[in-house]
Amino acid sequence: MLLSLHVKNLALIDEEEVSFGEGLNILTGETGAGKSIVIGSVNMALGAKADKELIRTGAEYALVELVFQVNEEQGRKLKELDFFPEEDGTFIIQRKIMPSRSVCKVCGETVGTKQLKEIAEILIDIHGQHEHQTLLQKKKHKEILDDFAGQKAFDLKSEIRERYKELVSLQKELEEMSGDETAREKEAALLGFEVKEIEEANLLPGEDEELEQLYRKMINSRKIKESVADAYRMTGYGLGEGAGEYLGRALRELKNVSSLDEDLADLETQLQDIDNLLNDFNRAISGYMEELEFDGEDFARTEERLNLVNHLKSKYGNNIEEVLAYKARGEERLNLLENYEVYRMEITQRIESMKEILQKHCGRLSDVRKKGAKELGKLLKKALLDLNFEEVNFEIQVRPCPEAVASDGYDDVEFMISTNKGEKLKPLNQVASGGELSRIMLALKTVTAGQEDKDTFIFDEIDTGISGKTAWKVSCKLALLGGSRQVICITHLPQIAAMADHHFIIEKNSTDESTSTSITQIEGDETLHELARMLGGDMITQSAIANAKELKDMAANTKQYQIN
Repeated sequence: MLLSLHVKNLALIDEEEVSFGEGLNILTGETGAGKSIVIGSVNMALGAKADKELIRTGAEYALVELVFQVNEEQGRKLKELDFFPEEDGTFIIQRKIMPSRSVCKVCGETVGTKQLKEIAEILIDIHGQHEHQTLLQKKKHKEILDDFAGQKAFDLKSEIRERYKELVSLQKELEEMSGDETAREKEAALLGFEVKEIEEANLLPGEDEELEQLYRKMINSRKIKESVADAYRMTGYGLGEGAGEYLGRALRELKNVSSLDEDLADLETQLQDIDNLLNDFNRAISGYMEELEFDGEDFARTEERLNLVNHLKSKYGNNIEEVLAYKARGEERLNLLENYEVYRMEITQRIESMKEILQKHCGRLSDVRKKGAKELGKLLKKALLDLNFEEVNFEIQVRPCPEAVASDGYDDVEFMISTNKGEKLKPLNQVASGGELSRIMLALKTVTAGQEDKDTFIFDEIDTGISGKTAWKVSCKLALLGGSRQVICITHLPQIAAMADHHFIIEKNSTDESTSTSITQIEGDETLHELARMLGGDMITQSAIANAKELKDMAANTKQYQIN
């Protein structure tokens, strides 16, 4: 759950820290006091867009910090994302907004907003002011139903998604092959020529590099020969001027005196080694000179071969390996073109087979959805009755459409409702008002809360468009949800505020120089005073206080009844 919220230099908030508790946390205050800023700061800390204009005037930055206490399952999921709560389960998220950028940190480690949103999916469920409008989208209905259906629906959807991807790929492949016969014949003729051209060359991997090296050696043979000959002469023996000749003389001189001094023996040995090395070198360079002889036919043959290889490389690839790969692809494509009918029939059969597989998987998913729709529909109807939909009839229709297979199955899912006795079921978007949509969304949250690992639910003005008895019913439902989850709710209604386990008042305070918003937890008489304000307006009378106390007592009795 969310243990605390720390906000600094954000909009009208100078610096405030709020410690939330278990159960139902209620935030109230006058219109314009800054209640939406509180929820906005939580959203911002969890990856929502951070507007630099929200930095408090005169401040260099704004800061929002959330401290969570995570359960075992949440901890496991966070670790899968490479985020590790403290040993006591504490998990800290911090976001600092500056004029040029924002910095997000999780447990002291800098992260991106995408990662923050992934974390938020694990920790908290935030119902914004207009989120109930998403219920008007049929796509949302399917998502809600599939989430309720659980792991079985998830696994089937994953399988369908993969099979559908394969089907689309096969259909695309067949489409690409479905040109006219003349075009196929032209393509086959060209491919045949190209394959034959490469095949007749009898290319060998790496041959191009060897040919280039040999050709370079041939065209530079005269220069190479002259230099090598000079080197041979300078290091040779028996020519009177080579290093070998002088080395031999030096060796003979040392041999004449090496017996006279032991130290000279080592020097003689070293010089002998040098003489042997030079002799080896001289023989090697002599052999190289003999191999350097090329006749005109060798040169012409090498040049012709190199020109052929370079020609093929210019057409089919940067090296011989790529040219051979082009040939392999051409052969494969040519085989398909020459055996088009066989190939087309094979692909067509694979497509039909994949369609059959998809139909089976979609059918299984549809059965899972129908079962889930029946169960969820019953639960939602009961929850709606509890929320003062006195004559409500609610149904989730799952309409299979086998000819319209998509990546998420072939079902059309739609919430149907009738709010008055005798009326037929109609699509939700044709019937429900804004206030009714808010209650339907609350019903969904209470019904599905037990399936979620999230410990914290935030509702921003869930009371839109309701009053009186309906408001009381909504407050009871929120209190019931607060019995198993932490609920944080902004409200204008005293019926909901009276149910609070923890009550916070948001106030705007002005001085001659500035305006700021404060958040204060209230208890006892302060709570009664705030409820009286919500009941009677600016004038807090004894009658309003008495009504507030009566409302608070009713709420306490209701919560006690729900517990029992």
